[in-house]
Amino acid sequence: MDSEVFFDLHEALRDVLSHRLGWSQLREVQTRTYRAFGTGRDVLVIAPTAGGKTEAALIPVIDAILKEGSPGVSCLYISPLKALINDQEERFLSFCIPTGLDLKVWHGDVPRGDRSWGDGEPPHVLMITPESLEVLMGEKALARDLAHVRFVIVDELHSFVESERGVHLRVLLDRLDALAGSHVQRLGLSATVGNPDEVLLWLSGAGREGELVEVVQPPREKKFSFHVQEDPARRTRVVAGLVADKKALVFVNSRAEAEELGSTLRGTVSHLFVHHSSLSPQVRRAAEESLGGGESACIICTSTLELGIDIGDLDIVVQVGAPASVSSFLQRMGRSGRRGESPYMAFVLSGARELLVCAAVIESARKKRVEPLDPKKRPYNVLVQQVFLAVLRHRRTTAARLEREIGTLAAFRDLPWDTLRVLVAFLEEGGFLVRDGEFLMAGPRMEALYGRSQGKDLYSVIQGGGEVRAVTPDGEQIGRLDAKYVAGRGREGFSLGGMDWTLVGRDEQHGLVVVVPGGDSGGRAFWTGGRSAGLSPEVCRSIQRIIARRRALLPLAQREEEELAECIAAFPPLHPRGIHVWETRGKKKVDVAVLTFLSRGKNALLVLLLRSVLGEHTKVRYDDISLLFPAMGGEGSADRVMEALLRIQQMTVAEINEIIPVPSPHQSAWKFAAALPPAFLHEMVAFDTWRVDEFAGEFEKLPLYRVSPPDMPGPA
Repeated sequence: MDSEVFFDLHEALRDVLSHRLGWSQLREVQTRTYRAFGTGRDVLVIAPTAGGKTEAALIPVIDAILKEGSPGVSCLYISPLKALINDQEERFLSFCIPTGLDLKVWHGDVPRGDRSWGDGEPPHVLMITPESLEVLMGEKALARDLAHVRFVIVDELHSFVESERGVHLRVLLDRLDALAGSHVQRLGLSATVGNPDEVLLWLSGAGREGELVEVVQPPREKKFSFHVQEDPARRTRVVAGLVADKKALVFVNSRAEAEELGSTLRGTVSHLFVHHSSLSPQVRRAAEESLGGGESACIICTSTLELGIDIGDLDIVVQVGAPASVSSFLQRMGRSGRRGESPYMAFVLSGARELLVCAAVIESARKKRVEPLDPKKRPYNVLVQQVFLAVLRHRRTTAARLEREIGTLAAFRDLPWDTLRVLVAFLEEGGFLVRDGEFLMAGPRMEALYGRSQGKDLYSVIQGGGEVRAVTPDGEQIGRLDAKYVAGRGREGFSLGGMDWTLVGRDEQHGLVVVVPGGDSGGRAFWTGGRSAGLSPEVCRSIQRIIARRRALLPLAQREEEELAECIAAFPPLHPRGIHVWETRGKKKVDVAVLTFLSRGKNALLVLLLRSVLGEHTKVRYDDISLLFPAMGGEGSADRVMEALLRIQQMTVAEINEIIPVPSPHQSAWKFAAALPPAFLHEMVAFDTWRVDEFAGEFEKLPLYRVSPPDMPGPA
């Protein structure tokens, strides 16, 4: 801690820290952030969960506002989640109210009448999401008050970097600079990432100065327990025993799993709640608040509670199934051990394969091998959104004005030089834009596809329409159900938010279904897109290293040690890096197996390429670490696969790009796909879905090995 900085703070702020929080000095992360912030540079703060990051951002910002004053909105706090804003509001108020600063929350769950302020009465601090900031910047009267913004705090920055919402965020930050007429200082808060310098550059942008403040948590004992049970009913009983009379978070890997486990545990675990992204804010809030009291409580959750929502002190974190990434594991484990006690995480697993994954994740975490974040390289979907928004703002604009306002933004600076010209020409040809002399205006297709509710669909890059609201007859929203699930079901029961409901009516025009409490929850709700993307490449590589070494470095109980040893022994002797191929005699033909350890996404691309070489009707299954060619042919089939792999290693990026399929705009997950030229869609698939350049660079360097067949099952 540092007392020198503490006594340099504005007196009102120092009083808040002293009398309300009981502080006499600052933590290391807060001192270092304050000093970095004082240089005027953009700052990225990386620190563990509950490491004091929020205060590290608030202290220098509040101090600067108090010392220097401001006639308008001085600071924007941008969050990826409305729930996180709601959670952080009280913490921000504890700084703002005693120091005489005004604070306002602005997002979709705030009543419209409260999302404004009187003329000349802007708040000093505004808490907002990117989508709501887009709305606000389109309201001329209120947007004028943003011209005085000097600071932006971006919370949970890592959750933005790889997504299109992150591209949208960067666009908004640059537009905010233009509105302010000067550099608005950016302060990002993040959990541990594998490439912090690149993430800082992403936040700050080329040509701007940035500083990294990374605080590593001092080593302390971490407690793990592993419970391997093949029988689902026994796994459920293990979970119940682990959380009994404790404050606990139970992480699962999908919304459907959360509902199923919640339904199974109901009646055996007291104060049980379910938390995931398809539940209403009220339901999620009730779950979060359950851990704030003195009684035991248990929340079954997905990744929604990985982010910085404060759920208080926990006794235990339970992971059902293996975590998919090192980053996710660190976030989840960081939720426990907040009272000076050692973090405790229990794993409830279905078999030795999941135990192997857990060992790989923990080994990578101990060696600080965290997944790097990879931003979008071809953000055409966001580009067309910004073109449409510019047309909506100005009503009439020109190609030259679009180039000045959009083409120069940092998020689009690395695109081919003629991108905007090609896009505008396509939009004109397709009827999305119409021309009147040099002026461009909204065309009939833009109005038809994106003009509803005065262009409301344009404010977000997130694809909607896949879910319908579930409301009670009194109008209380419980959550959202997948539209495909609703379409395929009649009046049957299901579990949502840990309670049983029965669907009794539908209103397709307003996108909702009416539900009443009770009924048989035998009908399991599902959500399209809820399936896990698989293990990260780092976890897959760690699995290979463990198998090559023939043992894990993780201390285990004797039973788990034996199960893991048996699992590893089922693999052939492996090199710690490279691809291994073998064949085994099936009932009639030879099966060929390939161990790649590339990850599910890269294996999916490899399968496409192998079929292009071996024939499109080649049967092949794949998972995170392997491929299986069942009943491929006679002896020597493995040699055919080896030759195909060698051929793929020699393929250029251009050759691979010609092979990968491109979805039609109607089947695409991109919201504005219908307004994009086919060539742009192809580039997006190549660069940001398959990441062909990264795959080709990695794959061509991998050694290939023929090995003897092990006694090992192929991929599921």
